[in-house]
Amino acid sequence: MAEKAQITSVEAIESFRASLIVFLSQTGPVLEEVGNEMSRTRLWLQNDQRAFWQQELRLRARRLEEAKQELFNATLSQFQGSASLQLMAVQRAQRAVAEAEAKLGVLKRWDRELENRSAPLVKQTEQLRGFLATDMARAVAYLDHVLKALDAYRNVAAPHSEKTIAAEPAKTETST
Repeated sequence: MAEKAQITSVEAIESFRASLIVFLSQTGPVLEEVGNEMSRTRLWLQNDQRAFWQQELRLRARRLEEAKQELFNATLSQFQGSASLQLMAVQRAQRAVAEAEAKLGVLKRWDRELENRSAPLVKQTEQLRGFLATDMARAVAYLDHVLKALDAYRNVAAPHSEKTIAAEPAKTETST
């Protein structure tokens, strides 16, 4: 059995530990940004876009009612030319209302699909964040422990061999 271990890659362990710390410091903010972006997207769909299209639907419905009222007034006044223009305005307003209703329906479907499709991915992201925060933090601590143990081993092995060299000449002096 050898008296001394062959430790040649302590620098490699130190380099790996440093790279792991840099990796952990960079991935934390990235995973945080992923979660924030998902929340912003969900809020945009549920609040901003929904409110916009609901307001747009009310506005378009009001315009449709106004166009219908103008058509009714034009038919009462017996002006055929203006009645046809008013009829086209009513049809245009009806298409606008139908478009707004379709947009709201699409928005509601997107909201459901976003939740269904993103939930597994968000869960995986959270698991990765937990893994990096706990297990990788333990790995860094373990590498610290390994480096300290190797350093202690090097410090113990080196003075021990010097003591034996210094002790051998002392033995020879006392025997003469």
